[in-house]
Amino acid sequence: MAPEAEPSTTGFPQSKPSLQPKVPDTSYSTDVRKKLGIYGLTPPNVESHALQSQRCMKQLASKTTPIEKYIYLSNLRNTNTHLFYRLVLEHFTTIAPLIYTPVVGEACLKWSEIYQRPEGLYVSYKDRGSIIDVLRNWPQKNVEISVVTDGSRILGLGDLGINGMGIPVGKLALYTGCAGIRPEATLPLTLDLGTNNELLLKDPLYMGAKMKKVSEKEEIEFLDELMVALNTVWPGIVVQFEDFKNPFPALEKYQHKYTCFNDDIQGTGAVILGGIINALKSTGRPIKDHRAVFMGAGSAGVGVAKQIVEFFIKEGLTEDEARRCFWFVDTKGLITNDRGDKLAQHKIYFSRDDNKGLQFKSLPEVVEYVKPTILMGLSTIRGIFDKSILQKMAKLNERPIIFPLSNPSSNSECTFEEAIKYTGGKAIFASGSPFPPYLHDGKIMQPSQGNNMYVFPGIGLGAILCKAIHISQEMIYASAVALSTAINTNEINAGRLYPELDRIREVSVIVAREVIREAQREGLDREKSIRNLSDSELDAFIRSRMYDPTKETGLEAETPKYRASPSKL
Repeated sequence: MAPEAEPSTTGFPQSKPSLQPKVPDTSYSTDVRKKLGIYGLTPPNVESHALQSQRCMKQLASKTTPIEKYIYLSNLRNTNTHLFYRLVLEHFTTIAPLIYTPVVGEACLKWSEIYQRPEGLYVSYKDRGSIIDVLRNWPQKNVEISVVTDGSRILGLGDLGINGMGIPVGKLALYTGCAGIRPEATLPLTLDLGTNNELLLKDPLYMGAKMKKVSEKEEIEFLDELMVALNTVWPGIVVQFEDFKNPFPALEKYQHKYTCFNDDIQGTGAVILGGIINALKSTGRPIKDHRAVFMGAGSAGVGVAKQIVEFFIKEGLTEDEARRCFWFVDTKGLITNDRGDKLAQHKIYFSRDDNKGLQFKSLPEVVEYVKPTILMGLSTIRGIFDKSILQKMAKLNERPIIFPLSNPSSNSECTFEEAIKYTGGKAIFASGSPFPPYLHDGKIMQPSQGNNMYVFPGIGLGAILCKAIHISQEMIYASAVALSTAINTNEINAGRLYPELDRIREVSVIVAREVIREAQREGLDREKSIRNLSDSELDAFIRSRMYDPTKETGLEAETPKYRASPSKL
């Protein structure tokens, strides 16, 4: 007889939490297969992890398009989680672009078309009043972290509605791959609050509600219920907001009440600050003499600039002096107080009042006027850092800092090749999407990628391990400084601004440690047992709590391991 469902006051029968499925893995020993009751469901040979990986990479290579590779890897993750993550760790630089940017952008565009199986949890606007019951249908009972999107601004692709589920799924795969958060402790969550994308509303295959996006007020009321429900079902859950068209209201309302952060604003700002710190060192120019022009004045751009302002202040500038090092350009030109239009609230902080009535309508005009040392792109306008702009930057600076940060690569303001070619090899470069190396004057030059995966996994892991009450701006700032210190001598000598991605777990340990330390300094940590650990002991504690798919035997308990007492090290 099936177990009775728990009663519900809202009409939803409540399912019991389920155990992880017993996966017939060909690397399991005969004894394990028998204990799990899966003996005979695989061929009899017991295979090594290396042989499994060899087969998977051969199958992956047989797929001819990036989206086919994405679908293959998604199926592998859903059918054999440990094998998938062994593959991710062994071939990280090959697999990461296929499970997140840039390929996840195409996957989101086609999500309703390529949909094959449930991935993540969908909560729709019609569920208001019973959101907690929907959450309780999630089969895993020990969720520690959730990535939440409403799909209203996916990467540089715009409003994709529920098709944006690819972002929480991909982000959480990186939380596991980069920081070792156990996969069963993650919850991809997409809010179906409607869409204003007419093509989706007319598409018979679109799987979301065929309704216009709800108002901002209605969304906040919905989020109020969601945040209470999440913290009721999983107390202390870490929530990462992702790809909301207007992310500021939710962040401002919840950041001091719940353990949450916004990766678009705070994560992007932290990872770029980590790169900027190392880029500024390379120029040899005093902080006060730098001038930064930002092409693109959305939430991500403003978030990046505010992180850099904080760094400038810590380096001795006043807040006003630091703020005045930045000029923002949007679709109407340089943002000024007297431009004549009503500025969005988030743009006001960097709006200029010293333009003497002059208005500059284009990026070339602003570059000529400001004579910047730093050029940052968060515009999603491919090629706007053109030959003339890049040549001008090289003329103005011995080492111009060029950061085209828009994703995916098809939206990047310039490529690595263009930046190096048109600056004569002078550019200090980092991008949002990956680019190949470039041969310049007989030397192979390596690009740096300011990928958020350098910081958000460590932020999440640190918050989980110290049981953070909330995630403060100082904790985000600490992640950026930690990233800037994680680069080694060989990487510096190679001209890199960021560590090699194949060291990502080592980087995540450093970031998590400094996030924990900052939480401890602010009294935001509830896990008091790790307060007195030395840095080396804390690093060992962090590593011991990281999921390692090479050590999974199939007989593990379902409870996540990384919150155990450090006394068990």
